[in-house]
Amino acid sequence: MIAVLQRVSKAQVTIDGQVTGSIGQGLVVLLGVHRDDTEADSTFLVEKTANMRIFGDAAGKMNLSLLDVGGSALAVSQFTLVGDWRKGRRPSYINAAAPEEGERLYEHFMDGLQERNIHVESGRFGAMMQVQLVNDGPVTFVLDSKER
Repeated sequence: MIAVLQRVSKAQVTIDGQVTGSIGQGLVVLLGVHRDDTEADSTFLVEKTANMRIFGDAAGKMNLSLLDVGGSALAVSQFTLVGDWRKGRRPSYINAAAPEEGERLYEHFMDGLQERNIHVESGRFGAMMQVQLVNDGPVTFVLDSKER
C-alpha cells in the first residue's frame, strides 16, 4: 500500500461540483492499494500517518505528529499510485487491488485513523475527484508499506 502524505494548512475534495470533504490543518493522504496488500499494510500506514513527527513545534522543528497538533486527515483513493510506468508509454494498473478489496482497505485505513481520534474527511472511492490543497512547507512524504 502506498500513501502520499502532504502536510496542508487546508484542503478539500470535490465530486461533481459538490465538496465531499474539507479540512484545515492536517494531512492530505493519497492512498493506493496494491493487489497483495492486507489489513496489516493498512494498519502500518495508519500508525505512520498518525505518529510521524512532521509538524512544526514552537521552534519550527518537525517534532509534532498529526495527533500532537490535533490535525485532520483528508483521505483520497488513488489507484494510479500502484501503476507500473516502466514499460511503454501507458501505465499498467494490473498491480492495483480489485475494486472491492481496494475499497475495503481504504475504509480500513480511514477507520484506523478515526479509532485514534483523528478527524477524517474523504473523497469517494473510484470517483473522478478534484483535490485542492495548500501544501504547508511544502512537506510531502511517500510511504510504501512494503518498504518497512
